[in-house]
Amino acid sequence: MFTRIVKMEFKEEAIASFLANFDTVKSKIRNFPGCMHLKLLRDKNDPTIFFTYSKWKDETDLEAYRKSDLFKGVWATTKPKFRSKAAAWSVDEADEITNNE
Repeated sequence: MFTRIVKMEFKEEAIASFLANFDTVKSKIRNFPGCMHLKLLRDKNDPTIFFTYSKWKDETDLEAYRKSDLFKGVWATTKPKFRSKAAAWSVDEADEITNNE
């Protein structure tokens, strides 16, 4: 399993429509084969910056999603709302520190 983080910076006037669209597609993305977790995060200091944080079984699952009609539709709706190019990272967990209390 690995984590995919995508940073998206939106035009301020496009945020409401982005959030409305995300609400309609989030369950479809989360239930796509191989997607184990999906979370939308918002920057604390700049409300126009969002991150998707998703966990995937393996890279072939993510690639299948990226080639799917679902992704193509989501991306076609989302991309025009950006104020700058999105950035994405695929990361493996290197270490985890938890509180034992």
